[in-house]
Amino acid sequence: PRRAKSTPSATHPASALDPKVAQARTLGVRVKDRGLPVLIHGETGAGKEHFALQVHAASKRRDQPFVAINCGAIPEHLIQSELFGHEKGAFTGAHQRKVGRIEAANGGTLFLDEIGDLPLELQANLLRFLQEKHIERVGGSQPIPVDVRVLAATHVDLESAIEKKRFREDLYYRLNVLPIQVPPLRERLEDIPALSEAILEELRSQHELDRDALALLAQHAWPGNIRELRNVLERAALLSDDLVLNAEEIRAAIGTFTPVARNAVAAVEGESFSAARERFDRQITAAALKACEGNVVEA
Repeated sequence: PRRAKSTPSATHPASALDPKVAQARTLGVRVKDRGLPVLIHGETGAGKEHFALQVHAASKRRDQPFVAINCGAIPEHLIQSELFGHEKGAFTGAHQRKVGRIEAANGGTLFLDEIGDLPLELQANLLRFLQEKHIERVGGSQPIPVDVRVLAATHVDLESAIEKKRFREDLYYRLNVLPIQVPPLRERLEDIPALSEAILEELRSQHELDRDALALLAQHAWPGNIRELRNVLERAALLSDDLVLNAEEIRAAIGTFTPVARNAVAAVEGESFSAARERFDRQITAAALKACEGNVVEA
């Protein structure tokens, strides 16, 4: 199981840069020790798992496991065993006992990504676990108590999925105690300078972006969100012979360019890393104060 850092970085790509992101993260942190389920909404690549890591790292469970599972990436016939584990001999090929992801997260946080892709039968089992706080391994008969904080994420409209009988309404309300929206990158283009710096730091790169490169980044609609931005910067840094990345190198790394409306980029063009960081510091302070209702100590 992955363990989150005990002190989340303020410049992490999923940290609160845009005021909407700041408010979302502060909301998650304010209920960090109440054990309430959180349902994170956002497009693919918008940073939902990083956001979940931030909530975990700010909680009392920070030194315990953070276990993530993508419900849409595991074959349907294997996902029950992945979640709940199995006993030796439970089915053909089960040569030894296996601890599932839920049990592995005991004491920590379980992050269920793309919860909308979970098969209906498994949704019932997950609901039972959330209600009873124990599991049974496949092929087992003994209940196993498990204490986890459940964070879930989705890029689909779960209410629409409920109407189409693809998602259980009772599970939705069980998970949706604290709904949080992570906005797509195209709605917070002003964050690109600070995000880019944070990503390059995370990649342990010495590269920087010149102003024309930053302006070009702010003109792309980023259908792949932060994940796409990270890939572009990593590719450009790998192929560049200079420590200062220029617009031509960024344009080549982007590939298929999807322009955004001109008025959406006006606030970004010409802004340096230092200016973006100063603006970010002001935004995060204001957003934290607002979320904490003006309590400076809590913020």
